[in-house]
Amino acid sequence: MFNWPDFILQMTIVTLSILSIVSFANFNNRDIVLSDAFMSLLDGFRSLLLEARLKNVTITDMLWQLLITICLGFLTTIFGALIALFFALFAAQNLAPKWVTNAVKGVTAVVRAIPTVLWVLIFAISAGLGSVAAVIGMTFHSAGYLIKAYSESFEEIEGGVIEALKASGANWWQIVFQAVLPSSITAILSWTFLRFEINFSTAIAMGAAAGAGGIGFDMFMASGFYLDLRELGAFTYTILIFAIVLELSATRLKDYLNARQSK
Repeated sequence: MFNWPDFILQMTIVTLSILSIVSFANFNNRDIVLSDAFMSLLDGFRSLLLEARLKNVTITDMLWQLLITICLGFLTTIFGALIALFFALFAAQNLAPKWVTNAVKGVTAVVRAIPTVLWVLIFAISAGLGSVAAVIGMTFHSAGYLIKAYSESFEEIEGGVIEALKASGANWWQIVFQAVLPSSITAILSWTFLRFEINFSTAIAMGAAAGAGGIGFDMFMASGFYLDLRELGAFTYTILIFAIVLELSATRLKDYLNARQSK
């Protein structure tokens, strides 16, 4: 039997290989010398990574813009998590009728399929480019992402626990608050922290693309207006340090929750 997925994958690889060869062959026609281009690339990386320094903004201004970006990511994560926590209960197959879960999952699949930047641009039509459109668009996509994550965590709960509560006369909300949420709290927090990391990265991009401000806008100015790779390197290191701190905090919180549950 002919395997169409493998055939399509192979043809895609062949096509990309041919396009790459043609692109390299056209370098000479464009008066591009590969050695000079490579040395220019190395020089740019040297300025970006080894000579990072601030020139057009102060350290205080940079940290303030970083705080704005953090707040934008945090706000959209909280809004998205609250919305997702409610709708995920109706997307879990062990908590809601099948037709309800199919409807919720179908809508959220469409929401996730559209990139965050497009949601921001869609809402910018009515709200205008800026922080408002960025918050609404990022919240919309965050909710669609977290609904899927939360509902799958709810579905992993043992059916015997839910059946035992039903047999004891517990209603739907009692099952949710006494069994579903306590059993899934670690997974919920893990997924929420992961989404915050994604939203923080997205907020950096939205600072430039949607005029939401923050350190992303300063990076855009440094790379496009000031043309200062050294200042761009300082912004990059600042974001990298915060990302490392965020990852360490998420790991410590997860270990703490696991220790509490094991007692």
